[in-house]
Amino acid sequence: VQLQASGGGWVQAGGSLRLSCEASGDTFSKYYMGWFRQAPGKEREFVAAITWTTRSTYYADSVKGRFTISRDNGEPTVNLQMNRLKPEDTAVYYCAVRLRAYGFTRQPSDFRSWGRGTQVTVSS
Repeated sequence: VQLQASGGGWVQAGGSLRLSCEASGDTFSKYYMGWFRQAPGKEREFVAAITWTTRSTYYADSVKGRFTISRDNGEPTVNLQMNRLKPEDTAVYYCAVRLRAYGFTRQPSDFRSWGRGTQVTVSS
């Protein structure tokens, strides 16, 4: 599967952005689709994930209640709506997949098919 993230940009604290991850090349019902982020000097961390078929969702505590992950009906796209953004949300955001057969984890090393990330910058 190939993934391409888009939608990043610059926003003031308290603002919103919507990221999209377009997928191609495989049967997506097999996967968890995840969003991760990496800030300068920090390790990559889990943000949110969704099960393609059941639409079950998972969130990091730091974004719960502010971010919403969803997928489009009929389109191979997963979205991340980010509201009430904070300066600490500044990072490069990536999407990736994990086969459902292996069970869900939040570890970046358990996901694959990393697309090129998209930069999100939140100013205070």
